[in-house]
Amino acid sequence: SLQDILLQERATGGGPSENDARDEIKDHPNNAQGYRDLATALQNNGKSDESLEPLAKYVALKPTDIDAQRELAGLYLRQADTYRTQAIAAQVALQDDVPGTAFQPSSSSKIGQALATNPIDQALSTTHNTALNDAFTKMSTAYTNAVTAYKAVAKAQPRDPAVQFELAQTAEAANDLTTAVTAYKTFLKLAPEDQSAAAVR
Repeated sequence: SLQDILLQERATGGGPSENDARDEIKDHPNNAQGYRDLATALQNNGKSDESLEPLAKYVALKPTDIDAQRELAGLYLRQADTYRTQAIAAQVALQDDVPGTAFQPSSSSKIGQALATNPIDQALSTTHNTALNDAFTKMSTAYTNAVTAYKAVAKAQPRDPAVQFELAQTAEAANDLTTAVTAYKTFLKLAPEDQSAAAVR
């Protein structure tokens, strides 16, 4: 998927350890390298979500590191994909456990009135709706963060059509249509003969 292509995978051996990186941050909280090392160590240990905070801190301290910005955007996209999967699962569970009233008796009948306030259905509905809303909110936040990261990359590399395309697709997923349209138009100006140009138009 797009986020897997964009996310720069790192080798699992020979990198910094979490403990060493945390010690470095504790001793030198304004040293960007400590945050870079911690983010790398966390990713190497399969803790991509945990690596977001130190990588974001590193990028804040080193805004000219465009590779790190793109890596951060890729991590946010991966996170958004995880939350999207959770939202879909919650929606399916809601439909399965609380299918609605299509096959219930009329609400004007006595039995219909008795079934209308089913406490089990209400409890399941509340649980699944809470999970759905939570996942959707986190997904939206992750997409927004990815757009912000790609905007920084696009600002640093305004003539790179690939960056504009990545920004456009991420903004579209985030429902930031204004940014998406602008980035798609910029992409077409920079690469009118690209194989994706027809689809973009």
